[in-house]
Amino acid sequence: MAENKTQATRQSAEDFIATVEPEKRRAEAQILLALFRKVTGWEPVMWGPSIIGFGEYHYMYDSGREGDFMATGFSPRKARLSIYILPGYQDYSEILSRLGKHSTGKSCLYVNKLEDIDLGVLAELIAAGVRDLSKIYPVKPS
Repeated sequence: MAENKTQATRQSAEDFIATVEPEKRRAEAQILLALFRKVTGWEPVMWGPSIIGFGEYHYMYDSGREGDFMATGFSPRKARLSIYILPGYQDYSEILSRLGKHSTGKSCLYVNKLEDIDLGVLAELIAAGVRDLSKIYPVKPS
């Protein structure tokens, strides 16, 4: 089986954030870094060149594919913020209805700018995602 393309690295999350452009996106990344630390109680780990992850779990699918991945995290991309908090198999519509302007993918939340959303609701969503993931796979702190 092929390994995941996205692996944990030794790069510092703070060093990575210092390179994020534009400056407004860098400031948003610093806000998210603090929020994820506060909600999870974990330290950040870089996954690949641009994803800041918190926690880790080992998964194994019925197909035999297995690997390790972050429990939650985010990436301050130029076009929008990618926030990895939705395990992909739970219904978070009630929480999302209170979040503010966003869009979703299978396991990703997309936000154009932090001022479009309620950070308290985002904190609630991060906690719910980690809690629900840990019901399926043991989650280790980072």
